[in-house]
Amino acid sequence: MSLSVPAMAARVWPDLRNGVDDLDDLLCLGKRLLTAPGDHSRLRRNAAHCKCPNLDYTHIQTEDIRMARTLKKQAGIIEAGPQVLDRSRFAPANRRRLSAPAFRTFLAIADLWGLGEEERRLVLGYPSRSTYHNWAKLAREHGEFTLDVDTLTRISAVLGIHQALGVLFGAERDGVAWLRGPHDAMVFGGKPPLALVTSGSQDGLLTVRRFLDAARGGLYMEPNAADAAFEPYRETDIVFT
Repeated sequence: MSLSVPAMAARVWPDLRNGVDDLDDLLCLGKRLLTAPGDHSRLRRNAAHCKCPNLDYTHIQTEDIRMARTLKKQAGIIEAGPQVLDRSRFAPANRRRLSAPAFRTFLAIADLWGLGEEERRLVLGYPSRSTYHNWAKLAREHGEFTLDVDTLTRISAVLGIHQALGVLFGAERDGVAWLRGPHDAMVFGGKPPLALVTSGSQDGLLTVRRFLDAARGGLYMEPNAADAAFEPYRETDIVFT
């Protein structure tokens, strides 16, 4: 029975996870096994080298890994790095264009959430009182001013939280109640999510946004009291009309 390279990789991966750094190296080794199935001079069974000595597995010598990486370099294969944002997004002209509308929207959301002046300044990175009131005055008068990248990122997180709450809850008051009520999720530790939002850190804002984005996308929402009496659906409960 012959196996494809991905099938071979899937078959041997549990045994090689301690000796292979990435899938490309694993596939390279899988190709060599397929092209020369009878040549095991460079492969040896040695359970003593395994972190789980009770398992009999194929131990790949380190020179095989080095050879795979060398071949990739010789072939001119360059692994893709992290995606870099367009630098024009940070240009002063672009930030000036966004600042006033973004700040007006922030003020409206802060009013809805019932945030005080101190809480608003904490969300924004704690600018001075005079700076905060100057921004608010210019924004309401549709004037021009330029916020820094950190402040715009914080406002963007607030907009994302507000949008996610609008998707998850039918009424705005329910979304605000969720923000202000205690939450049993591990990331909140029994405290209201708003405590993270107004903690003063950008990470706190982004944590709440990521939590809500995951819930909105159906990926994750930690069970709460509403799920306590939930019963799974049965086939007879599904009706096609």
